[in-house]
Amino acid sequence: MAETVLITGGTGLIGRRLTDLLLERGYKVAYLSRGAATYPNVKVYQWDIQKGEVDKEALLRMDYLIHLAGAGIADQRWTESRKKVIISSRTDSIRLLARHMAQLGVKPKAFVPSSAIGYYGADTGNAHQTEASPAGQDFMAEVTVQWEAAADAVRDLGVRTVKIRTGVVLSNQGGALPQIAAPARWGFGAPLGSGEQWMSWIHIDDICRMFIEAMENSDWEGVYNGVAPAPVTNRQLTQLICEIMNKPQWAPAVPAFALKLVFGEMAAVVLGSSYVENQRISQTDFRYIFTNPEDALINLLHKKSHT
Repeated sequence: MAETVLITGGTGLIGRRLTDLLLERGYKVAYLSRGAATYPNVKVYQWDIQKGEVDKEALLRMDYLIHLAGAGIADQRWTESRKKVIISSRTDSIRLLARHMAQLGVKPKAFVPSSAIGYYGADTGNAHQTEASPAGQDFMAEVTVQWEAAADAVRDLGVRTVKIRTGVVLSNQGGALPQIAAPARWGFGAPLGSGEQWMSWIHIDDICRMFIEAMENSDWEGVYNGVAPAPVTNRQLTQLICEIMNKPQWAPAVPAFALKLVFGEMAAVVLGSSYVENQRISQTDFRYIFTNPEDALINLLHKKSHT
């Protein structure tokens, strides 16, 4: 009988592609959702985080739990109220699940919550970060520290828990890549800020395969950096995009002060340098499809798909 994977945040960038791959592998997929929308081949259950309500049937029927829910980091300026929403949407949702799981006495075979490489801080310069590196001190770090701490509520129920600190996900369906590529299509592709800041990227198919491996492989436990083996600078990424699209690169970089004027504190998302290594992943049998940014960009910008 097919096993059921329950996903929170299933309609997001990672969730949609992850759903496709799980269905292809013969799993049943169910979502916890705030709305009553329907999705092809997906059972949708309701939950209300603010009211502390969740359809118990979803928890009783799940074999695995993947937690992707959370307000978008870069969707709005970081006002104090928005910061609270970003944190609470990640932490309250996990605590809600843990509380109801405890009441029902149910334990999935594995719990795989998303985290982020922002754990190390939005700007760590040229310092190489591994899973053993300490947490940063800025807002990005605060979010992920609290996010991961909340996930321990499920771990403490005796559930094998694998936290994936996701890097910059490259996809042609959303996220950073379409926003970076859009100016390049019009001949205005340019680095952001100094352009020397490191971007620890990963192809959408590889991060989804990593979630599945974390779910299926009982040897996986704890924290893993969900990044490709070779980080790239913002300037290198922009240049590759322009070359692949056969477009010129606009000479001047977009100055940092302009980005700070537009985005405020949130500009750290694109101006910060983050060189994150996949140390623990490299010690497993997991094999990437895309290990260098050029191959990943060719695949995505030419709209091909690997499964």
